[in-house]
Amino acid sequence: MKARATPCIEVRDSALHGMGVFAARRIAKGTRILEYLGERISHAEADRRYEGKAPSDNHTFLFIVNARTVIDAGVGGNEARFVNHACDPNCESVIENARVFIDALRTIEPGEELTYDYQIQREPDDPPDIDAIFACRCGLESCRGSMLWPPRRSKRVGRQ
Repeated sequence: MKARATPCIEVRDSALHGMGVFAARRIAKGTRILEYLGERISHAEADRRYEGKAPSDNHTFLFIVNARTVIDAGVGGNEARFVNHACDPNCESVIENARVFIDALRTIEPGEELTYDYQIQREPDDPPDIDAIFACRCGLESCRGSMLWPPRRSKRVGRQ
């Protein structure tokens, strides 16, 4: 009988937000850690499911795969749904063949929380307090304060 390999991750309470995913053992740079799983739905279905959600509720298990597909990890999801955001993350989300994976950007030590940059897109109809709704809690010196992409700066024409 083969010995079972020690899992490389564990889910537990996070100082960043709710639950988090932590390295149970050393994870080498470049390791594909896990796949983001859940029900694959259309954007319209994702909107329908969460239309009654309060505008101030930033908690979501939705991951946009492409123009047609969203993964709702709230339905049939796995541990990947608990990987929290950070502005200077140790992981990245990688989309390959309409599948989403979490890969290590650097070596991650045991006990360290796994994070990736959510890179949430801004929308024209976002409320004025959208940055507060999606406030970042990573606490890093390089924190941009929001899980959203930075706002576009308007181009200045001419000199002032």
